Amino acid sequence: QVQLVESGGGLVQPGGSLRLSCAASGSIYSVTVMDWYRQAPGKQRELVAGITKGGSTDYVDAVKGRFTISRDNVKNTVYLQMNSLKPEDTAVYYCNAHGLDSDYRPFHSWGQGTQVTVSS
Repeated sequence: QVQLVESGGGLVQPGGSLRLSCAASGSIYSVTVMDWYRQAPGKQRELVAGITKGGSTDYVDAVKGRFTISRDNVKNTVYLQMNSLKPEDTAVYYCNAHGLDSDYRPFHSWGQGTQVTVSS
């Protein structure tokens, strides 16, 4: 089964930066789409950013111009560079991946979540 392991969360002051990483491992043939979601206290989980294997990206309006999603297709790793962080960015961030495993069967996996706290 494909596993996603996240890292890079932590406590940062407003205006600061963090970079999240999410590495997919297991029996993988291809990772087609990788996404970052977040869930803030009292809020629904929302899609933050997504990236295709070919490098096409999309972002929720609240993070455009501040966050950048990227991926390393050799390492099957997705990154989220977060700049100019605001208190409202505080949430648990989850990565998500779609693709084909080594038996050419579709998979859909979630990371364990990593806490990002933006506070003075």
